[in-house]
Amino acid sequence: MITVRQVATKKEQKEFLDFPLRLYKDCAQFVPPLYMDEKKIFSKDFIYNDTCEHVYFLAYKDGAVVGRISGILQRAANEKWGQKRVRFTRFDSLNDPEIAKALFDKLEEWARERGMEEVVGPLGFSDMEREGLLIEGFDELATFEEQYNYDYYQQLIEDLGYEKEVDWLESKISPSEVYDEKMHRMSAKLIERYKLHQNKATSVKEFLDKYADTFFDMVDASYDKIYGSVPFTENMKKMMIDNFKMIVKLKYVGIFFDENETPVAFGLCFPSIAMAVQKSGGKLTPACLVRLLRAINHPKVLDLALIGVNPEWNNKGVGILVAAGLDDLLRNNPIEYAETNLNLEDNHAILNTWKRFTAVQHKKRRSYVKKISR
Repeated sequence: MITVRQVATKKEQKEFLDFPLRLYKDCAQFVPPLYMDEKKIFSKDFIYNDTCEHVYFLAYKDGAVVGRISGILQRAANEKWGQKRVRFTRFDSLNDPEIAKALFDKLEEWARERGMEEVVGPLGFSDMEREGLLIEGFDELATFEEQYNYDYYQQLIEDLGYEKEVDWLESKISPSEVYDEKMHRMSAKLIERYKLHQNKATSVKEFLDKYADTFFDMVDASYDKIYGSVPFTENMKKMMIDNFKMIVKLKYVGIFFDENETPVAFGLCFPSIAMAVQKSGGKLTPACLVRLLRAINHPKVLDLALIGVNPEWNNKGVGILVAAGLDDLLRNNPIEYAETNLNLEDNHAILNTWKRFTAVQHKKRRSYVKKISR
């Protein structure tokens, strides 16, 4: 007999946070989020409380937790896209269709009570969170930015009537064997033709002080039509700035400007911290902090976080500026490869960019949708 309860007590909150850590304890590919960040979802001043209503459910069998799921009514997203949707996220379960059905039934009931017409996911509070169900690449280490899941999740979800809405592709990229002179020559010509220059900062703090607002405006503009995106709020900006300070290095972030200081294109990479947080279950123990510092200062892998072009410059080929910069970064540093993270399967501009590199598609993720009767 499966029982599903809404998370209400501190004990249940801890059970919700701890369940995936137990479920994936012996999984070499699983990378947990930072535990201190996950705890914030239950905080009264959680940054998404102003735009979202959210709920958390636990499934029990014989008194033990056997599954979990969260629902998000993202009002800003629904308003932007003209939809009536609840997002599902943080779904984890034993390989048991009865558990999955009980959890999704409860979530769908919660959605109907709020007048919603569809359930979609896995999607987070914004596209800055982990999203997408892994459907290929189960033998690959997850990145810190994205979630790992067991292969049986796909069948559990699809058996409940959920269908593909979009897929994302992920690749490992490294410089091509032959130096791409044409790419770098084109980049140099664009810089000369349009009198472009990069951000001028000598530290991460100076960069954030000078360019944070510009950066977020650029992300909002260039990702405006991207699936599931929502505009930045001031609280979201503050959270991301706090996160930037911890792990970003100045040489891994750049913005190109024209002579009038109008932003043209941008790119942001993070040193991979996946292996650094694995052993501690995402908790910032002293040993974890040592591993984090080592990973940040001497990365072997880079995670590509954000790449974009000012929509007003879309037809001028300036995306190649970021590609050439990334090529230089990978060639001139002791980095084994970069992970692209999520690229929509129909985002041909970015997928064609990776053809200039040695690229191996190694993962695929999916977002599902299901219409629910009211």
